[in-house]
Formats: sequence, structure tokens, C-alpha cells
Amino acid sequence: MDLTVVTYAVYLVISVALTVWVARTLSKNGRVFLADVLQGNEKLADAVNHLLVVGFYLVNLGFVALYLKNSDGVPDTRRLLEALSVKVGVVLLVLGVMHLGNVYVLNKIRRRGIMERGQTPPVPPQGWTGPADKGPGPWATPASGA
Repeated sequence: MDLTVVTYAVYLVISVALTVWVARTLSKNGRVFLADVLQGNEKLADAVNHLLVVGFYLVNLGFVALYLKNSDGVPDTRRLLEALSVKVGVVLLVLGVMHLGNVYVLNKIRRRGIMERGQTPPVPPQGWTGPADKGPGPWATPASGA
């Protein structure tokens, strides 16, 4: 068997295994983060988590397939290992960038939700007395004799 074909087979096995492992790990551990981002809506968090995993698989496995071709032949074992290290390294970098991109976007959504929740007062204002001409109001400086 040609060493180029062996390189392709080993590259596919390693890349697909890494993609599946990363997707499962992110799905399992990211669910809590998604529930927080989506303000505790567990059903929506599960749906978004599933959609993110499907998209993750599509993008990464598509990249793995497109990056399969090796323009140089693989004449010996040394070149086989070099080709594999470059290809698997690039796949790992793409997986990492995809993960960081997802976390960045979800963190932006989470921050926006926290800001919106922080702008709503927990109870309506109480003790407001109206304009200043009707009296000093509850925030006035206390009288010196008090």
C-alpha cells in the first residue's frame, strides 16, 4: 500500500476522533454555561447546545475532508509523520479557534443579559415625594439639629 494512502487513513482516524471527543466534551460541559446565558431556560439551552454540536461537526469534518489532500507524495515514514503532524496540528488549531469563537459570542450574549437584568429595579421606587418645590425629599441632607 502507498504511504500517501496510509497517511490519509491515519489523518482521518485521528482528526475524526479528535473532533468527536472535543464536540462531546464541549457539549457536556457547555450545557451549564448555555443555561446561564439563556437565563435558566433548560429546554432552550439543550436545543441550542444540540445545534452548536451539529454545526461544530459540519464545519470541522468539512475542513478535515477539504484538508485531506497532500500535494507532495509521502516517500518514507519520516515524511508520513511530518505530514500527519502538520495536518493534525492544523485541525487542532481550527478546533481551538472554533471553540474560542463560540465562547466569545456566548459570553457577549451572557453579558447583555446580565446588563438587562441589572437595569430593571427589583421593586418599584418607594418614598419619592415629587419635585423639589414640594419639599426636600428623602435624599436631602439631614437638619443639623437632628
